[in-house]
Amino acid sequence: MKIIKGDRVVVLAGKDKGAEGVVQKAMPETGKVVVEGVNVAKKHQAPTRADQQGGIIDKAMPIDASNVAVISPKDGKATRVGYKVLDDGSKIRVCKRTGEEIK
Repeated sequence: MKIIKGDRVVVLAGKDKGAEGVVQKAMPETGKVVVEGVNVAKKHQAPTRADQQGGIIDKAMPIDASNVAVISPKDGKATRVGYKVLDDGSKIRVCKRTGEEIK
């Protein structure tokens, strides 16, 4: 999976198509990501010691990684991610659209 925590992504399919957000959590073992503000569900939360307030809360649920695309740092459009090996042997992620390095 080429999407990691902190990437700025756009949703390609589903009820939140076109929405942009930052990846909060990447789960490569299941091929899913949690994006802030995307695929939000209402969850009934019981009061606990850590959180004395109970009730209904909004929780961002996982979305399949194939339904999101990384936003290019250069032109702000959706792009695919590739890898490039530098001369010193380190491997970096690059934007397939522009060839720009993705942080």
